[in-house]
Amino acid sequence: MQSVSICRTPFFFVKVFFNGFSLKTGLTNFISQINKSNLFMDLANLDSDLIKYIIFSVAGLVVAFTVIFFILKKVGKNPRNILPVNFAHRIKVPLILFIISLVIRIGVAADIFDDSYSGIVGHIGILLLILSITWFLIIMVRVVKSGLIRKYDITAADNLAARRVYTQFNILERVAVFVITVLAIGAALMSFESIQSIGASVLASAGIAGIIIGFSAQKALGTLLAGIQIAITQPIRLDDVVIVEGEWGRIEEITLTYVVISIWDKRRLVVPTTYFIDKPFQNWTRTTSEILGTVFIYTDFHVQVDELRGELTRLLNDTPLWDGKVNVMQVTDAKADVMEIRALMSAKDSGTAWDLRVHIREKLIDYLQRNYPESLPRTRVTVLSGENEGRQV
Repeated sequence: MQSVSICRTPFFFVKVFFNGFSLKTGLTNFISQINKSNLFMDLANLDSDLIKYIIFSVAGLVVAFTVIFFILKKVGKNPRNILPVNFAHRIKVPLILFIISLVIRIGVAADIFDDSYSGIVGHIGILLLILSITWFLIIMVRVVKSGLIRKYDITAADNLAARRVYTQFNILERVAVFVITVLAIGAALMSFESIQSIGASVLASAGIAGIIIGFSAQKALGTLLAGIQIAITQPIRLDDVVIVEGEWGRIEEITLTYVVISIWDKRRLVVPTTYFIDKPFQNWTRTTSEILGTVFIYTDFHVQVDELRGELTRLLNDTPLWDGKVNVMQVTDAKADVMEIRALMSAKDSGTAWDLRVHIREKLIDYLQRNYPESLPRTRVTVLSGENEGRQV
């Protein structure tokens, strides 16, 4: 029986299809070209083993995919499993590629394909296998991360432990995906014989090449290592309140190479990860989100500090912004014309502390205006009316 290549007939059909429709005469010329090309005779001359292989491969692909997809879908619906509900849909494409690669490898091992195309088809199967496994591993890394951090609520008021876990696993996830991708690209490239021969010769000079690459990519490698160091030592975490370059904001995203800070006015400050290793910065939520707030009031010396202190206590008791822990008022400085009064109070976090400070400042100024208008800051001037006489204003 005459053997026909698996790749010849489909490619010829596509060629005839486009050539036929490109003619101005339309469908009539297209049908005549198919008849002249003996396309149906080529299909009839296909090797019986190849036909059986195609039929069983398609059937096996459909059955295997349906069974595995159904099992994963049922497993994902069980809340006691670590697999998410949509795991079956997420793994659908790599599963199809994996089954196709196995079918191709079986066909190559059984010597189904024509010798001129067997190597190419086998190599395509290897690449599909590498791609599917890589895709599957990346999905599994993300599924495991999601399962481990599922019990931590980062939106809770006391979310220090949750922010620590989220930061570590987000960075470790990126490291794992990066390593898997690099290894997959290396495996795919090494599947080419020409690259294998080049790699054998390059391996001898790998030491010198490594030194050259190390010097040229020193900053990039340092940034990657800084990202890994942040994941381990955690000088910053997700949702930390920090002061960087004089800007107040929250840590919004941490990657291997840069950190995104959400500024209070909706701007985004992007800094390299090495910044948090090499330079000093303020972290207001390193161990706890609680923070003290201060309000400075400048008044004349006639003000009654005890009465102002009592008003502060009343204002704090009347607002839900105060956490009920710190309530202090002290005269911290006395200048030539005014005295400096500091009100110290506590709040559950920095955002609440800001609102509390603004509220107390407004209410204390209003209290002084209504009850001690003469105690507002004033400037004293001495007016001389004679040689040794004067009047103080």
